[in-house]
Amino acid sequence: MGAPYASLEELKAYMGQSIQDSDAYDAVLSQALDSASREIEAHCNRQFNKDIVVTAREYDAGTATWADVDDFWTTTGLVIESGSGFSIPWDTADYRLRPLNGVVDGKSGWPYSKVCATSAGRYRLDRYGLRVTAKWGWDSVPPPVKQACLIMAAETFAIKDAPFGVAGMDQFGVVRVRDNRMARTKLGPYIRNAVMVG
Repeated sequence: MGAPYASLEELKAYMGQSIQDSDAYDAVLSQALDSASREIEAHCNRQFNKDIVVTAREYDAGTATWADVDDFWTTTGLVIESGSGFSIPWDTADYRLRPLNGVVDGKSGWPYSKVCATSAGRYRLDRYGLRVTAKWGWDSVPPPVKQACLIMAAETFAIKDAPFGVAGMDQFGVVRVRDNRMARTKLGPYIRNAVMVG
């Protein structure tokens, strides 16, 4: 799931004609895209690519009836298990996934990130936590995340011309190339708390 959140072609178009018409910097630009994408993941505590193969991950329970999990983009192949040795499989009627309808703050396209038990007596989460087998990530990279990636990659490329990463001075002092308020604002709605992994 480590692909950059924007393509080399998108970055070159974003940076303008002089870069777009040359392949001299392609390797450096590709590295900038990868670096920006990994910074976005660290900043947001989530990945925005999608995995097309199911894999299992284990989680601690948030309460007796729910657990925060990493983002997964589809219920195809989904398996949820709890209990000692994860020996208790859950039926689809035994849980609800959040966010409902993939909507957060009125915006659709969000993946599932919480498992809630509907049969608390039978499927009570305990010290064993939960094992979830799923296709992880997002169905598609959100446009603000892609835009933030382009902004940050372009600035990463520009660092080679900014000694010590300093872009100049403003009324508050030194301005560093990596401190981009616009990128932070675009990523703000996508930041999540770290998931409790068992």
